[in-house]
Amino acid sequence: MSLINTQIKPFKTTAFHNGKFVDVSDATLKGKWSVFVFYPADFTFVCPTELEDLADNYAEFQKMGVEVYSVSTDTHFAHKAWHDTSDAIKKVNYVMLGDPTGAITRNFDVMIEEEGLALRGTFVINPEGQIKLCEIHDNGIGRDAKELLRKVKAAQYVASHPGEVCPAKWTEGAKTLKPSLDLVGKI
Repeated sequence: MSLINTQIKPFKTTAFHNGKFVDVSDATLKGKWSVFVFYPADFTFVCPTELEDLADNYAEFQKMGVEVYSVSTDTHFAHKAWHDTSDAIKKVNYVMLGDPTGAITRNFDVMIEEEGLALRGTFVINPEGQIKLCEIHDNGIGRDAKELLRKVKAAQYVASHPGEVCPAKWTEGAKTLKPSLDLVGKI
């Protein structure tokens, strides 16, 4: 069963954010767009490249009213230690959720049970708490924050323009489509 258009499941955890430990729950997400980026583990290889890329583009997400949450099955203590020791992770100003029990990772169906680690899962959640985008990668395949920005813009556009859809490679300001009988066979 797909997670698209489903409500996120309740959760509560501790996160590392801007030098502090903070509580975060599903209620924290209500009322704004959110991106959840699951990754296997702190102190690894592809993960810091992705989180640094997100950090480099975080201001753009913020301008769009989007909060970014990175999630791994590490603790919030491990996130702090990684932040304190890695030049790439020192750039991170978004929320780093700890999920040592794996509950959140299981809620989003990205847990690798035999390893206790997450797959690379990306989820865009609307202000009502519904999942609007779900992408899951093999752990050897890194993601691109600029492509994620484009997809979030498309999700926000579709949400604010009922009856319109964004075609492939759509960018902000580009032409959209209004599905109708007249378009069948003409695209």
